[in-house]
Amino acid sequence: MSKPEKHKWVFPARFRTGAYSWKASRLACQRLREAVSEINKVAKKDPVHAAEGAVRLMEKLWPALEHIDTSSGALGAAVYKALDALIPIIVKAPADDKTRGKWLARLWQAMEDDGVDYLGPVGDRWGEICGSADVAGRWADELMPTVRSCLTNPNPGAYFHGTTACLSCLLVAGRYQELLELLELNRYSMWHYRRYGVEALLAMGKKAEAVQYAEASRGLNQPDSVIDQACEEILISSGLHEEAYQRYGLSAAVGNSWIARFRAVAKRYPEKDRSQILADLIAATPGEEGKWFATAKELNLFDLALELANRSPCDPKTLTRAARDYLDTEPAFALGCAMAALHWLSEGWGYEVTSADVVETYDRAIAAAAMLNNIDEVTDKIRQLIESNESASTLFVRQALQRYMCTPHSSIEGS
Repeated sequence: MSKPEKHKWVFPARFRTGAYSWKASRLACQRLREAVSEINKVAKKDPVHAAEGAVRLMEKLWPALEHIDTSSGALGAAVYKALDALIPIIVKAPADDKTRGKWLARLWQAMEDDGVDYLGPVGDRWGEICGSADVAGRWADELMPTVRSCLTNPNPGAYFHGTTACLSCLLVAGRYQELLELLELNRYSMWHYRRYGVEALLAMGKKAEAVQYAEASRGLNQPDSVIDQACEEILISSGLHEEAYQRYGLSAAVGNSWIARFRAVAKRYPEKDRSQILADLIAATPGEEGKWFATAKELNLFDLALELANRSPCDPKTLTRAARDYLDTEPAFALGCAMAALHWLSEGWGYEVTSADVVETYDRAIAAAAMLNNIDEVTDKIRQLIESNESASTLFVRQALQRYMCTPHSSIEGS
């Protein structure tokens, strides 16, 4: 019976040496996603062949991407995401020692040739990629003299790309005390290295010492939020949820928006009242209360949302959208949002604001006022707002609304 044919890879032709020019960042990111998707599909049926494909792609990254402008950071993020998906495929592949040894040799050469450290994450998990504690131990023995020399070098610029690989190998090999002693040679508290010390202490069952070790890693240019996350995780794993929340819960939360940050905290601490979490986050960010408007709105805390929107700058477009969305169900809230938006527009806040944005906000205010039967009062307040001073931003709002303010019961639909 013949063996099934191996999958013929498509991605190598797209990652030839010098395949991408200076402005090809977007195309390269797309090709990376396609390559990872191809490898993932093969991994479901042939994990060893998929791991071979992952190694092959990693070898080709630097030669193919060398000439691309990486100043936007998009390509670096795409490579990191790709490696995050590919490394576990190599780690989990049921390869024999000979095959894995060849992978390790090829990857090490690729890391040595890498001009911008694209493959840094590979070195960070080198011990896992080794596949066994014995192999990891041999790599640690081979790398340790160079790492020790680098860490004790008085030249602050001394660097060895295999330092994290050595630390990772010591961790996987279970040589925790050697790892900690090696880290003590470094005169600079670098979290990128010391995080392996935290893992070693945890493996030794010393959770309190691990928190202290992580705390001692803080310093100039060290990632405080990442350290907070590590400490928080240790305390939560120890059942100390309240202490974890009080010490690290708020500062450890990350997200690409303020509401995402709130959700991250709420997810980590489901036992905590969501309103209290929001109150604590607001208190932890003085001067930025307006940024929490959307979160308060999501919790249906409309009075608090308006208070926040008026206490510190809030994006006028966000407020205008809220006025639109809540016009029928919460007209008083919609009116408050529109008036706050007009206030911040007159103060010069907002990104790429046009006259149409100002008019839309005014229209939302008048529509809400009509539902509340107080158009005259609202119109007077708007007139007072746009005539309160002669700043450039106030003049801009005044000019945008000039024709509407002169029309009775003004609104876009009625003008």
